[in-house]
Formats: sequence, structure tokens, C-alpha cells
Amino acid sequence: MYQRILVATDGSTLSKKAVTHAIGLAKLSGAELVALKVVPRYPQSYYEGGLMLPATDIAKIEKQWAAQAQGVVDAVVKSASAKGVTAKGQVVKAELVSEAIIASAKKHKVSLIVMASHGRKGLKRLLLGSETQQVLTHSAVPVLVLR
Repeated sequence: MYQRILVATDGSTLSKKAVTHAIGLAKLSGAELVALKVVPRYPQSYYEGGLMLPATDIAKIEKQWAAQAQGVVDAVVKSASAKGVTAKGQVVKAELVSEAIIASAKKHKVSLIVMASHGRKGLKRLLLGSETQQVLTHSAVPVLVLR
């Protein structure tokens, strides 16, 4: 059925539920698991909403974000391995989370993407958009969304 499953996580409680579900599904179907955490790039200018910081400070912040993200995917890999599922983790730095998820799905030739929906409504959804909606709209492979 599924040969390789990509699970997108941000380390939140809701995405941990998606990870648990993805691990169970991978175990049932004998699939490999790819755990993905997308790290944003630090805004480089005042107009992009970021503080004006020296390049060295920005590098420190991005390094810290990458280290935290690696911890998140390492925890997923460890949890999957404990359940007998072959897994690997990937941290990607990108401007748009949805594009990074779709690109990783193509790169790893996955047959399913599993992710959580944070369920933003109203103005927050309008202003922040929905990464899940973008993945659903543009993905070439099936997407399982958990709330």
C-alpha cells in the first residue's frame, strides 16, 4: 500500500499526534518513515518584519532553530525505531513550509504525506494562511490531515 510515508512535524502537541499516527500507519503497511521539520529563514530586512540584527546574530538564531529542529526529528526517528519502523529525519530551511513539504515528498518519492491541521479560523487563517491547505492543493501524492 504505502512504501514511504513523510510526516511533517513542528514539535507541537497536535503534530505529535500526527507523528504517532504516521508511525502506526508505517508499521501496519511496512513503510519507511521520513520525519520532516521545516525551519524558517530569519527575515533579513525591516520590511520583511524582522529586527535589524548583525549577520552573526542571525546566524546564531538560525543555528539554534536548526538544532531544535534536529532534536524534533531525532525524537521521531527514535520513537519510530522503538516500534520497529525504519525512519530517517530531515531538517529543511525554507521560506514557505508547504513548498518544502512538497519538495521533500518528491525528493524522497513518498506515497503519502501525513500532517496536522492547526485549525486556524477567521482573521488568523486569512493573515497566516494555511500550510496544510497549500499542501493539499499542490501535492501530487495523497495527504492525510489530522486535527
